[in-house]
Amino acid sequence: ANADVQCRVIGTVNSVQAFWEQELPRYGQRWQPTQTVLYQGATQSACGTASNQVGPFYCPLDTLVYIDAGFFEILEQQFGSSTGPLAQEYVVAHEYGHALQDQLGLLGRAQQDPQGPESGSVRTELMADCLGGVWAHHASTVPDPDTGVPFLQELTDQDVEDALSAAASVGDDRIQEKTQGRVTPESWTHGSAAARQTWFLTGYRSGDLNQCDTFAAATVG
Repeated sequence: ANADVQCRVIGTVNSVQAFWEQELPRYGQRWQPTQTVLYQGATQSACGTASNQVGPFYCPLDTLVYIDAGFFEILEQQFGSSTGPLAQEYVVAHEYGHALQDQLGLLGRAQQDPQGPESGSVRTELMADCLGGVWAHHASTVPDPDTGVPFLQELTDQDVEDALSAAASVGDDRIQEKTQGRVTPESWTHGSAAARQTWFLTGYRSGDLNQCDTFAAATVG
């Protein structure tokens, strides 16, 4: 996992799932195992074609996460994300945040209000960032069920900076600046770079699922 990106993705998937499996019973819920499809180039999902034009995503129609490890190069080279491990692991944890939202019946709220800086879509995405942060808070204490050894070493300040770099690089404002040269908040679907960092940190610092209720926040920006 330290040397191979695909192995890192698999290790992160295992860690994230082990965490939610042990965490959700505290809230009276049970984690439903969710597989990741690792592919190269393009593949078909129940939600349409998966490719790097689309980026990693969770498909609620087949309850699978789709990731092409080559996406991380795009994130780094085109959008300026850090190359650190937690930058990549953040992406995986975010998509599993969507899987958790689906299991909790929250994912559909994104479609009810699909665009704008305070929209349901943005709040859904920022919640997934926060849930990724909750996992990161606990990651170094989540043991591999087979070995009893934690999947990750204790995170450093640099690790967290790497994750924040990735979160900022996929902010709607950052992407719009790169691709169209101007920022149009009314068309946002994922949230600003600053908001994505803020909500990841909310989850990371608290380690508490209850702190991720973006729908209860008066403003998420």
